Amino acid sequence: MTWRIYHHPSEPEGTKPEDAVAEDEISIESVAPPLDPQAQLHADLKAARDEVADWQDRFLRKAAEFENYRKRTDREKTDAMIAAKSAILLEFLPAADACERALQTLGDAKAASGNLQQYQQGVELLYKQLLDVLNRVGAVPLEAEGKPFDPHLHEALSREETNEVKEDTVVRELRKGYLFRDKLLRPAQVIVAVQPKAKDETS
Repeated sequence: MTWRIYHHPSEPEGTKPEDAVAEDEISIESVAPPLDPQAQLHADLKAARDEVADWQDRFLRKAAEFENYRKRTDREKTDAMIAAKSAILLEFLPAADACERALQTLGDAKAASGNLQQYQQGVELLYKQLLDVLNRVGAVPLEAEGKPFDPHLHEALSREETNEVKEDTVVRELRKGYLFRDKLLRPAQVIVAVQPKAKDETS
């Protein structure tokens, strides 16, 4: 608390006449206590650490988003490349089918005529070259005959009654199927076994 006394400017100092007006001012000043330098340093250090942690968290989030984006674009690029190659390979498969059918026909006619041997060798060479090309790019034929029927790999065109194999077993392959990069390129067209119907003894 501070007391301040103001005198009239016309009166000499040290005198106090009766008509003089003395102004007494009481001022109450509230002064905040000075901060502890060490406490202030700790507070600043904590604020700096919090800011660093915040920026580090932002950086890690952005890095994770970029990594996910890179993986997604790589996957989309790979899928697009596989789709383009698959479309081209599908155009070659009918030629391989034709060679396979020709070899089956020539094999059946071989016993009747020996003049077709040279033609058969040419078809076999062409068929082998086609299969080599398909194998090099990753297209491999499916093994269907004698395997259990799989609707994800096989296309059943008909059923055949038989007791020789279990039901739902592929008994004959009509058109070869192919895989490309472990994905189905073309399903195999097959005939599936079914158990014969029991005969009516009363009939």
